[in-house]
Amino acid sequence: MPTLFKKTSSKTGLSPGTLVHVGERKSESVTITVMTYDWETFVERKVRSVEECLPCKESPTVTWINVDGLHDVSVIETIGKHFGIHPLIQEDILHTGQRPKMEDADSYILVILKMLRYDDNADKAQTEQISIILGDNFVISFQEAEGDVFEPLRGRIRGGKGRIRGMGANYLAYAILDSVVDHYFVVLEKWGERIETLEEALTTNPKPETLQAMHNLKQEIIFLRKSVWPLREVIGGLERVASPLVSDGIAPYLRDLYDHTIQVIDSVETYQDILSGMTDLYLSSVSNRMNEVMKVLTIFASIFIPLTFIAGIYGMNFDFMPELKIWWAYPALWGVMIAVAAGLLLFFKRKKWL
Repeated sequence: MPTLFKKTSSKTGLSPGTLVHVGERKSESVTITVMTYDWETFVERKVRSVEECLPCKESPTVTWINVDGLHDVSVIETIGKHFGIHPLIQEDILHTGQRPKMEDADSYILVILKMLRYDDNADKAQTEQISIILGDNFVISFQEAEGDVFEPLRGRIRGGKGRIRGMGANYLAYAILDSVVDHYFVVLEKWGERIETLEEALTTNPKPETLQAMHNLKQEIIFLRKSVWPLREVIGGLERVASPLVSDGIAPYLRDLYDHTIQVIDSVETYQDILSGMTDLYLSSVSNRMNEVMKVLTIFASIFIPLTFIAGIYGMNFDFMPELKIWWAYPALWGVMIAVAAGLLLFFKRKKWL
């Protein structure tokens, strides 16, 4: 289940701009991959040290630097110094509990958002923070661990498919954002399947395990809602930003991406409403089941109360009870008790309590 809250106590008392990694360490080492391309050329390589990717800033081609792993603060600091990234921005990159946001720093634009992937083995969504720095001819992405949703995008770049090799760095940044948002729909489809399964379990045999599964799913959906609502503002801000880094030609794509975020928000709210209704249905089902059990027990108690009354009187130790010496008294008592029980059952049936 995605963690809704990050512990930030490690930053308490530190001055602004102090670089401290906040969050879970999700990789053993930092991996840096560099892609440089244009219409004619394409080069992809993994660099052994951060210094190897620093000359990419002066390259005339579009460069995508992807950093997997945020626990090594020195790597972020070195990249930040070379590319002119403000210490406060570096601090935000290292803080994995950041709210999705966009900041225009004139020479570059920062975008922070949450990336979701669905783990079929664990049957739940995995999340991590991704930070994107958009420069004039470069894009730097910072991820918490290796593994992401960008492999189709990398395939398009490698194969020269579509328009991406002929577009600038701003289109690459858009494509990264689009890949993240598109994968939200994949996660939503998986959640839809889980909701259908839970609905079937509710109508057939609701159990406490069903309620727990609903609670876990609701927590995941709340996390996505917390991530997507600010992202709508981020995309809208990118569309309106007055920066030469975001050209007019990219505006239609950003509007389309904005529409996708609205669709995700609508789906999330729909799922939340469905889960709330399912919770009410579960409680109603449990209550009805308990009422059925109590009805049966009450009927049995109602039948045996008068029988117990009769047996109690008959069993009292009085000297002068004429029935005790009559031979048909015992079978007569059984007849009275059976008649009382049958009469009560008939009465309950006419009242439609049975």
